[in-house]
Amino acid sequence: MKTSLSCYTIWKRIPKLFPRYSRYLSSPIAAQYEAVIQGQDPLPEYFNFASDVLDKWTQIEKDGKRSSIPALWWVNGRGAEVRWSFEEMGLHSRKVANILIDRCGLRKGDRILVVLSRIPEWWLVIMACIRTGIVAIPATSQVSAKDIEYRLKASGAKCLITTEALRSTVDSVAPQCASLKTKLLVSSDGKQEGWLNFDELLREAPANHTCVKTKMNDPMLVYFTSGTTGAPKMVEHSQGSLGFRPIICQRYERNSLEIPVKIHHSEFIIRSANGRAKLTLSQFPITAFLSTPTLFRILLREDLTSFKFKSLQYCISGGEPISLEVVEEWKNKTGLDIYQLYGQTETGSICSVSKEMKIKPGTMGKALFPYDVQIVDQEANILPPGKEGEIAVRIKPERPLGFFTQYIDAPQKMAATTRGDFFLTGDRGVMDEDGYFRFIGRTDDIIKSSGYRIGPFEVESVLLKHPAVAEVAAVSSPDPVRGEVVKAFVVLSTDYATHNKEKLTTELQEHVKRMTAPYKYPRKVEFVQQLPKSQTGKIQRNELRDQEFGRV
Repeated sequence: MKTSLSCYTIWKRIPKLFPRYSRYLSSPIAAQYEAVIQGQDPLPEYFNFASDVLDKWTQIEKDGKRSSIPALWWVNGRGAEVRWSFEEMGLHSRKVANILIDRCGLRKGDRILVVLSRIPEWWLVIMACIRTGIVAIPATSQVSAKDIEYRLKASGAKCLITTEALRSTVDSVAPQCASLKTKLLVSSDGKQEGWLNFDELLREAPANHTCVKTKMNDPMLVYFTSGTTGAPKMVEHSQGSLGFRPIICQRYERNSLEIPVKIHHSEFIIRSANGRAKLTLSQFPITAFLSTPTLFRILLREDLTSFKFKSLQYCISGGEPISLEVVEEWKNKTGLDIYQLYGQTETGSICSVSKEMKIKPGTMGKALFPYDVQIVDQEANILPPGKEGEIAVRIKPERPLGFFTQYIDAPQKMAATTRGDFFLTGDRGVMDEDGYFRFIGRTDDIIKSSGYRIGPFEVESVLLKHPAVAEVAAVSSPDPVRGEVVKAFVVLSTDYATHNKEKLTTELQEHVKRMTAPYKYPRKVEFVQQLPKSQTGKIQRNELRDQEFGRV
């Protein structure tokens, strides 16, 4: 069970967690790459996860070695359930591949914006894109019209797929997006003008499809990630970084915590955590539970005494720091430890606590193979244990497998994150004598709330469009449930100086919700006479942030 999954993690298996799947690790798939895993052969020139992994596991099933555990098992808490074998997953994804090519006119290298929550169709579209070499751009279903328009224009995506909930939103911006040629709608309600019905096409599409040949460095996915300044940047990952890395790293990570096949609709978990998520954990054979600290905090606010998590063995937290209080309370109420993962959109997981490692409270584990993670100073010199600095990953002389390829159309961003032989994560931390890392905080002003990365520039830009706002600074502020939330310090324009502050707060919050994704709105608003600034007039968000966290 997981609130957000990279496409390859659905199928990763480790014998100690899933004994019935141990045959796959000794199958021709693993044997094919054994020499690479041992470092005897170089990485292959060509790789495609759909043909080289999924289709081969499908053949294993056909040869009579089928396991009772499905490739994908999805529930939504309302009684809906989907269970697909590897063969069924392959069949459906080939049909979707034909839809993208024959009905949407897409070709290898074209881009599609995938605005779907984690419903089963999400995995089919991602896998179909891998089969065809089409580049998928996943986006949260909470995006606003402005977000969709920006992503379409910046990426040049020729196709978009979404659900009925966002159909009118997409239609409102589509005329301004010249690259957009085709719109797919996941809906069983029939035809909508200007849209292709995904469900109908899936029923009619042929099941035969020949997977394209893709090189290790061919683009596979593009993520939009928020930055301190400016609009979100496009982070490109390759077929090798998201598809091949789990295979070559298996030997080195067999004691690491892994993700099961059980998927619960992520939005439904968050909105219905007062019982439904607990029922899912107790009723289904879920062995590992990976989520952001937010969901752990929400669950701890409920009565857990009547629920028995019979199959649950491992709980993993990622996306943002988790407090010691949450870890201790979870242990007391469930008897289970919470292991931590650390990574970024650009890097994937680079640190973790494996199930056989000692848990050190407040740390996020050790560096994962193949990453060389270090704490460095401003000149990229490696700092000794116990010395605070910036968390960095060595990228020279060779860029590690699993790393992102580039920030598309943002060479300045690429240059700013590289210093010496290292990629700078933008996070500060400390490494102890045993190689465990501890997160200190951001070097920039990114706000991490409930697993979302929120750039202050995005929030401030929207607020400045309201006539009441003369100046504004958005920073992170501590929150007992979400870890951090957005807080806006607002200097009012003269005409609004005497307005009711409570009503004005609500008005500004609703304004942000309308203009951008709802999760970005400031849950806290404070009206001030002036903002702290440098001699050059730059707003010093760090002073406001330190004030919020009691560091002044």
